[in-house]
Amino acid sequence: MAFFREVGEDIRNIVDKDPAARNGFEVLICYPGIWALILHRPAHWLYRHKLKLLARIISQLARWFTGIEIHPGAKIGRRCFIDHGMGVVIGETAEVGDDVTIYQGVTLGGTGKDSGKRHPTLGNRVLVSSGAKVLGPFKVGDDVKIGAGSVVLKEIPPNCTVVGIPGAIVRINGKSTTQELNQVDLPDPVAVEIECLRRRIVTLESMLRETKREQEEKKDEDI
Repeated sequence: MAFFREVGEDIRNIVDKDPAARNGFEVLICYPGIWALILHRPAHWLYRHKLKLLARIISQLARWFTGIEIHPGAKIGRRCFIDHGMGVVIGETAEVGDDVTIYQGVTLGGTGKDSGKRHPTLGNRVLVSSGAKVLGPFKVGDDVKIGAGSVVLKEIPPNCTVVGIPGAIVRINGKSTTQELNQVDLPDPVAVEIECLRRRIVTLESMLRETKREQEEKKDEDI
């Protein structure tokens, strides 16, 4: 059956990609990501056949057992690898291509209460690092890498690397635009925001000093 063939394919994919996975049996027993995908398949089938309540019940059971929330309406491609997985949220109209890797804490979500397509579409071979948020009904192209903690709010072309808040492209087609993607040396979004605030404070202080100087000069002229 196609179901068991695809599950076997998912297990082999994890064994190939994860150096901590010693064999397929260990993956099946110990990896929550594989069970989230196993349970998503029947939930998605039920959702497409208008049995939405039962589909949601299955998806909530999967969330309770694995810590991974995949809406039954989401479309997941082949050989998806949800590594660790705790806190992953994939929205109703999200679409995930083939050979995608998703780490813990990732959200494929929306930005409001819009109807219709409101969640992102990931292309093939996309890597979404820990804690990244991809929010909105846009396309993330094939072979894109999204750095840990990044917040992506707009379409990303293929073969790019994105980091930061909001997400900025730092590599295109293997050529660096600012810096290499490195899980250790990624820009700290909090530090970047603090630096922006510091510069704004300096600017405001300068404006206040200038205003005070002008007021004092005007006062002297009046005297």
